[in-house]
Parts: sequence; C-alpha cells; structure tokens
Amino acid sequence: MTDDAPLRVGVVGVGSMGAHHARVYAGSPDVDLVGVADDDWDRAKEIAEKHGTRALNRGTLLQAVDAVSVVVPTRFHAPIVREALEADTHVLVEKPFVDDPAEGRELIALADRNDLRLQVGHVERFNPAVRALVDVLAEMEVLAVDARRLGPPVDRENADGVVEDLMIHDLDVILSLFDAEVDEAFAAGVDGEPHVAATLRLDNGVLGTATASRVTHQKVRELAVTGRECRVNLDYLTQSVKIHRHSLPGYVESNGDVRYRSESVVERPQVNSGEPLRAELEAFVSAVESGSTPEVTGHDGIRAIELVHRIRDAVGGPDATVARTGGR
Repeated sequence: MTDDAPLRVGVVGVGSMGAHHARVYAGSPDVDLVGVADDDWDRAKEIAEKHGTRALNRGTLLQAVDAVSVVVPTRFHAPIVREALEADTHVLVEKPFVDDPAEGRELIALADRNDLRLQVGHVERFNPAVRALVDVLAEMEVLAVDARRLGPPVDRENADGVVEDLMIHDLDVILSLFDAEVDEAFAAGVDGEPHVAATLRLDNGVLGTATASRVTHQKVRELAVTGRECRVNLDYLTQSVKIHRHSLPGYVESNGDVRYRSESVVERPQVNSGEPLRAELEAFVSAVESGSTPEVTGHDGIRAIELVHRIRDAVGGPDATVARTGGR
C-alpha cells in the first residue's frame, strides 16, 4: 500500500454477518475490497459477484490485502487470526474474540510484535445512542444499569450460547461505560439456558443487571441507567436516548375518583443516527491507516469473554451461584 492508494481489505467468512462486512467495504471510497473467502465456495462467489470483487482461497486473500475482517464461527477465530497476523495483515475479528483468553493474549502479543492493529468487533460500542449516552453519564452519579437483549430463536447456525452470543454485547458496553472491575457475578438460566439473567456488582458501587434470551416473542435491545438525578433509557434498535427527570408523583381527584398520577420531564438528546457496523469498520480502517490503538482492543475482547465465562460458571452448577473476583 502506498500513501495515496486505498487500503486493500478482505473478508474471511461471508455468512449473514460477513456479507454485511463485504457490503460496507464495497461501498466505501476509502478502501479497495480485494476479495472474500469462505469454505463454501459457491457462497464466496455469490457475495463476490454481488459486490464487484473476487472469491479467493484464504491463503491467497491474506497475502493480497493489508487488512481483513474475520467473520467465522468463534471456534475458528484463534487459528485464522493467527494466520492473518503471520501474513502481516491487520485484523478485525468479530466477537467473541476467542474461546480461550490465553489464546487471545498470545494473539495480542503477536500483533504487537508485528506492529499490527487487532480490533474486536463489539459493534454496539459504535451505536450512535451509546456514543450519546457516554456524554450523558459524564454528568450523572450512577447507581445501577440494566440491559435487556431479547428475541425469538434465530434462523441461522450458531454454536455460541446466549451469553456469549447476545449478552456479551451488553457486558462489553457496561464494562466500557464504567472504569470499574466486576467484584461479583450472580446468574441463573432457564429452559436449557437460552434465557439467562445476570447480576453484577462493580467495585465502584454500581449494580448491573443483564438479561439475554432467544425464547421471547418480542425483539428488545434496551439499556437503562439509574442515577440520583435521573433515569436514562437507551434503545439500540431505534438509536434513541431519553432522560427522565423530576418525577412528580401524587394523587388527583377526577369526578369523585382518586387516581395516582406521576409526571416527569423527558429530555431527548440529539443522536446522529447511522449504521453501527459502518462506523466500526471506518474506525478499524482509521486505526490501520494512522497506526493508532483501535477503539475496541484485544484486551477489551478478553475482558468481555472472561466475564462471559464467569457468568456461564455461575449458571452451570447447583453450587456455582456466585462467581467472585476474576480480574482482567
């Protein structure tokens, strides 16, 4: 890559999510989508033709690009990321980073030795509503945070459990919002664990709760923050933030009936809507081109997966109801 040439990028794995990586790269004037790779050759050709690029085998692709998105099942992340880094290629790997945090640390060390950028695809960090929430929290004394990520079963192959597939999004957001460690993690699951609820006690005093489900019949992607001054509701799907202040509860009489009424002031901060995946890939490209630290590092990815493991341990056995301090 020369200084005036666009960054050469590729995508390894073009299933449902990887196809969107290819779409965003193909539509960006700042990069050249050199090709895509997938074990399903017909799928690779289909996506390549759709976006005006080539279907290549993985080895050829990694030698032809400067940076690559790795969008394959989690169990293949570590070997493919290693292969890319050894080919001197910058990597964005979808979440969860790895199954084994020890493997993740080895990959981080390899990227550092080769002066390569390694970013983990926690896409909700780039949701415009989350970015707006960061500014709101700067003025709050936070007491608690509650996240709900619910929906019906998905029509796609996914070997990851509901904690590592769904809840991990909110765990990463919570960890990124607060400069604190998780002292304790309580959790329980039902119906074979496709519905899990967790409670987190942070060392800064904030109480966190997260629920993830693949068995509800309503799609919900929400996060609420309770502070002494207000309550903030965030909707990931509508990319909206609402701040509720000055609740005025009381009883009113109407036509002889006494009823309870509560009124509050609702503020709606400006949220510049946009596609989170596009913002994520733009941030990755920027980090590669500038040599800067990615917004979501490998260490962030490990921190999230370690918390996932603690929650899964808490759900897993009759005596495993509390998972205490685990650190990063």
